[in-house]
Amino acid sequence: SPLAKRQRTWSSCADCLPAPRPPLKHSGEYSSTADKPSRRSKSEEIMEAWYMDDSDADQRLAHKLEPNEPASLDALRKLGVLHWKLSGEENDSKLGDIREERGYDYTDVITVSREKLPNYEEKLKAFFEEHIHTDEEIRYVLEGTGYFDVRDLADRWIRLAVRKGDMIVLPEGIYHRFTLDEHNYIKAMRLFKGTPVWTPLNRPQDSHESRKAYVSQFVEASAA
Repeated sequence: SPLAKRQRTWSSCADCLPAPRPPLKHSGEYSSTADKPSRRSKSEEIMEAWYMDDSDADQRLAHKLEPNEPASLDALRKLGVLHWKLSGEENDSKLGDIREERGYDYTDVITVSREKLPNYEEKLKAFFEEHIHTDEEIRYVLEGTGYFDVRDLADRWIRLAVRKGDMIVLPEGIYHRFTLDEHNYIKAMRLFKGTPVWTPLNRPQDSHESRKAYVSQFVEASAA
């Protein structure tokens, strides 16, 4: 399956390691009703997401509908989008757990700002072109803010507002794009399995194997 990617083999010893921990939960997922907190702590904050208007105004604006139409965690999960709220520090222990569990053995840090990013205007334009990737897109925000836009199952745009501590995973084959907001600054860790491939495949890509696999797993499965 195009969605089955290389997995890092992690050395282990059944006799010397403690019992395995349960799988890490992403935002809004609990193992039972008893696990659900009555009030969310700062570490459990959920990023804001909403359905976008169709205005041609500055892409850095919020582009909320009037009245606002929030997108639920359930709606994002149905698209294959995952989210964790971490500290925003590079040495966050939970980040290490996520990397080990999901096989993210490559990281680097990118700063998107006029002062730090070469070919700033050209890169921003490319980031905002609707596209897919042949692998997951994983970002962990260390500083600043920005927007990731993803297409829902009905081809509507959902805007995800990310800030320090937000870690998101966009599945292989999902149509998406990125833009800065009005603060014009974000610093984020990029994670990957194996050798990174950053090449965007701009829409339309409906005949591409990665897109067909996404449609089969999420779009068609939801309609069944």
